Amino acid sequence: MTQPGSVVVLFNRDLRLHDHPALAEAIHAAAAVLPLFVLDDEILATVKRAPNRIAFLLRSLADLDASLRAIGGRLVVRRGDVVAEAIQAARVARARAIFASADVSACAQRREQRLESACGASGIQWRRFPGVTVVPPGELRPQDGDHFRVFTPYWRRWSAASLRSVVPAPRRIVLPSGFGRRADPLPHLDALAHGMPSPDLPQGGETAGRARLASWSRGRLARYAELHDAVAADGTSRLSPYLHFGCLSPLEITLRLGRHPLAEPFLRQLCWRDFFAQVMHAFPAYSQEDYRPGGRGWRDDGEALERWKAGRTGYPLVDAGMRQLRREGWMHNRARLVTASFLVKDLRVDWRLGAAHFLDWLVDGDVASNSGNWQWVAGTGNDPRPGRMFNPTRQGERFDPGGDYVRRYVPELAALAGRRVHQPWLLERAERRRVDYSPPIVDHAQAALAFRDERSRQRREAPPATAKPVPSNRG
Repeated sequence: MTQPGSVVVLFNRDLRLHDHPALAEAIHAAAAVLPLFVLDDEILATVKRAPNRIAFLLRSLADLDASLRAIGGRLVVRRGDVVAEAIQAARVARARAIFASADVSACAQRREQRLESACGASGIQWRRFPGVTVVPPGELRPQDGDHFRVFTPYWRRWSAASLRSVVPAPRRIVLPSGFGRRADPLPHLDALAHGMPSPDLPQGGETAGRARLASWSRGRLARYAELHDAVAADGTSRLSPYLHFGCLSPLEITLRLGRHPLAEPFLRQLCWRDFFAQVMHAFPAYSQEDYRPGGRGWRDDGEALERWKAGRTGYPLVDAGMRQLRREGWMHNRARLVTASFLVKDLRVDWRLGAAHFLDWLVDGDVASNSGNWQWVAGTGNDPRPGRMFNPTRQGERFDPGGDYVRRYVPELAALAGRRVHQPWLLERAERRRVDYSPPIVDHAQAALAFRDERSRQRREAPPATAKPVPSNRG
């Protein structure tokens, strides 16, 4: 029942109107609603080197403001400390409550705890709502712990879980008195970020995200299982930036596509996203600490790290992936696995340095998924096979058999036809001189042998395990 007064809806990674439980409940419960977004100085200080995410964020905020204006409201934008700005906005709006979508990162958990404390001290109600994941973190638990540590049992429980209903987009919103329709100008990108965004960045916002979802689900969903690993086919959905910023509801996508007979492989990807979120919710140090300590000794090799970042390792699939990252702010998932494996297992560089570089450039740079996938590759995370190592040449020949992906991003090799592009070091000497491409930075066969020897030594020296290590909740 609608009551007098107003409610502040604090947006964060939920920049949409469709299926937004916090917004829907606020409109139902209060006569007026103040949509608020705070450009968090704490986060901005850590993502200044991530112009792609900031550019996408600004476009998404502009789109959200336009959508709110179409139904009578607008987006109020502030900059500073989220807690202080939210409390101040609530006081000006004479709000009796602040509603927000719950998130999982260590930073988000600290912010929510501070908001709860500040609201309590100010006599303001504080409520958190679902919306960032399909299944809220912590809702599915194994019998012997607070979260699932292995994906397959989580997938079984996730697939059978009872899901809430999708909340329709509001038709009208009323702003509190004192907040007119005059727009809050968004800051320019160069005021928030160092450097320019990638030239081929996708358009941000819910409008673009829903258009992308509609076109992809009509055209390519049916072939997702067949094409999603083919790096040249561009058979993935490319919805990840819209999911990261909450321009699309993961629950709405799950329920919408779940009726499709060929959707299961794609739904598994949404489940992986939820899986990593529930791990980070239970282990907030996921982005910096090994989930399963393995005792691996990392090499301090700044030159090798820089060549990997620049896409000049001498391995065509690795270089193509790293250059796609720079050009588009995105990388095909198969290429992400191969490039990550090459850094941590061929070059033996700490996974945290690779994860940080990905977050600097990925427009879909989600802390939980990024950290979870890097730890999976490094063998320090939720992985029953830490000895896995990808052969970059075989991966290229398997998932880019025609060489189209490599030629698209590594123009030095554009003249090489078919599979020859994956092993330029086998060219005849005269032809090799005509190809201006770096020789391999490391011999993969020797690196694989060294990796296996290290794994054998670790197993011999490891003390007998009495129980699986269980990360503590450090939030």
